[in-house]
Amino acid sequence: MKSKEVLEVVLFSFGFKYGAPVDVNVIWDVRFLPNPYWVEELRPKTGRVDKVAAYVLESDEGRGFLSLLKPMTTFLIEQNSAAEKKNLHMGIGCTGGRHRSVAVTEALSDFLEGLSIEHTIYHRDIERDSRGK
Repeated sequence: MKSKEVLEVVLFSFGFKYGAPVDVNVIWDVRFLPNPYWVEELRPKTGRVDKVAAYVLESDEGRGFLSLLKPMTTFLIEQNSAAEKKNLHMGIGCTGGRHRSVAVTEALSDFLEGLSIEHTIYHRDIERDSRGK
């Protein structure tokens, strides 16, 4: 008798200016959220910093998006598990991959931890600077 495999859930942030990932099941474009890049104090920081995350996620747009993203993510995990898929890779992208996508990825990770859903997070472009190096 075959044992049911656990769905591998991977959340990762990226910057569209460095290319969209091809090895994902779902891509969420969060470039509509307020951009900390345009706030001098926040620009050098990343979405892992509380002030940056708050700037993005506590906006009306951020709260609204997360209120929709969380149940959609739960639904996708349930459906992919039921279909016995092996993985669900979700990419979350903003312009440079340092602020908005990182903040959303971290918030979604916290949400999944609260549900005891095993997952991995990865920030592909968080260390790239504004010149693309």
